[in-house]
Amino acid sequence: MLLFSALVAGSFSLGSMAANEISPAAFTAARFGIAAGAIGLLAVMQGKIARSILVAPWRYVVLGGLFGMYFVLMFEGLKTAQPVSAAAVFTLTPIMSAVFGYMLMRQVTTPRMALALALGGAGALWVIFRADLAALRSFEVGRGEIVYFWGCVAHALYTPMVRKLNRGESAVSFTLGMLITGTVMLVVWSWGDIRATDWAALPGIVWITLFYVALFASAATFLLLQFATLRLPSAKVMAYTYLTPSWVILWQVALGKGAPAPIVLGGVGITVIALVLLLRDEA
Repeated sequence: MLLFSALVAGSFSLGSMAANEISPAAFTAARFGIAAGAIGLLAVMQGKIARSILVAPWRYVVLGGLFGMYFVLMFEGLKTAQPVSAAAVFTLTPIMSAVFGYMLMRQVTTPRMALALALGGAGALWVIFRADLAALRSFEVGRGEIVYFWGCVAHALYTPMVRKLNRGESAVSFTLGMLITGTVMLVVWSWGDIRATDWAALPGIVWITLFYVALFASAATFLLLQFATLRLPSAKVMAYTYLTPSWVILWQVALGKGAPAPIVLGGVGITVIALVLLLRDEA
């Protein structure tokens, strides 16, 4: 999940640069298709495509629909929402995931986990708004933030649904089933946008973003998320998303965008403390 949060962070800055250059639905369909090809190749090489993945295919319709909805709404929201505002909305995901985890799996959020989630959320907001209370007070909820919020609801529901619907399949085969089904659903739904897109004339940033999010922020993170959700409570899994703003800072530094003020690192420290609390065994 540490690697998951680092890879996801890159999609925020790249996504905001490409969001207005292509239809979100067409982009997501291409993203799922490339990711399905990569995971399919991995599954063939490892010999992990079992007949059992064909059992109850409706499961992949549910999972593919939820994750496809998240990514479409994310890019639709980033058309108007600033990356900082979107990251603020994203910090609500662990709390919603804890609620869905209880509703679907009766996963109980202990007082220590609740404290850790609260600390993680506070630390993430500290980083997002760079310890500037004026920036926090001026935060405005616009159409883009509302659209992305519903995407985050789908993401939060997806996490416990993976554990509920898995019937012993490996992470690779289960992810492949979800991706193939999600690709088919997205292609059917966005066929008009796909045909209307002049793929050859798209700017380079769109292709860079597409292959990054397809291979690293989709294929790889789907595997990581499937693996983690079969072994950790939903709230713990999604709590790692609190690290995303901190990873974004590192991405910005690596890209030569400059480092934040030292006071911002206090928020990073809070999120680390939250994770330590979450990683401790309840026993």
